[in-house]
Amino acid sequence: MIEGGRANPSLDVVTRIARALDLDVDLVVRPPVTVGGPGQRDAIHARSSGYVDRRLRRAGLLTAREVEIVHARSHGWIDLLAFEPRTATLIIIEIKTQLDDLGALERQIGWYERSAIPASRRLGWEPVRVVTWLVVLATAENEVTIFGNRAIFDLAFPVRATAVSAWLLRDGGSLPHGRALALVDPASRRRDWLIRTRLDGRRSEPAYLDYRDAVRRWG
Repeated sequence: MIEGGRANPSLDVVTRIARALDLDVDLVVRPPVTVGGPGQRDAIHARSSGYVDRRLRRAGLLTAREVEIVHARSHGWIDLLAFEPRTATLIIIEIKTQLDDLGALERQIGWYERSAIPASRRLGWEPVRVVTWLVVLATAENEVTIFGNRAIFDLAFPVRATAVSAWLLRDGGSLPHGRALALVDPASRRRDWLIRTRLDGRRSEPAYLDYRDAVRRWG
């Protein structure tokens, strides 16, 4: 019955059969792969996410935070989804307070882009196109990482804060296609709240030295 696939042998029986056939049996138990998630968010990330969310809603976009996505054994949460009904455009926003593994970041965003449309339909949205924004906390540490890997960012995130801000503020132009890169300071009250990086020629110093500086200044 076992050979014919008509039985459900216990682990003990499988081990005994393997021993008789001079085989080793290893039982490997792995948890599902989890990316992000509300339980893993720190206060700085939460403040940045809330800030971006409020700004987008003020601009007339529909938003949803911590949107859950599941595929096979992978389980994750998209920081923020925004929907522009007039053009039926879905915007995936990934918020980073620190930039560590850029390769992992690109893979994560790629997965989000493949999963975002089904997730948005559960919210009642019907997008016809998808764009992605990487919004990074404005620290000198992150600026060094971005500028030091400018070839990667120029290729992977060719759209800049200036173009996105112009569209958000209705100062002209349509929503740019492709992935966008911008900095953000959650304490800023500026109208053009998306901040350019050094790649775009900005010379002023970022709001914070590093993540610890942001934590210290926000208490």
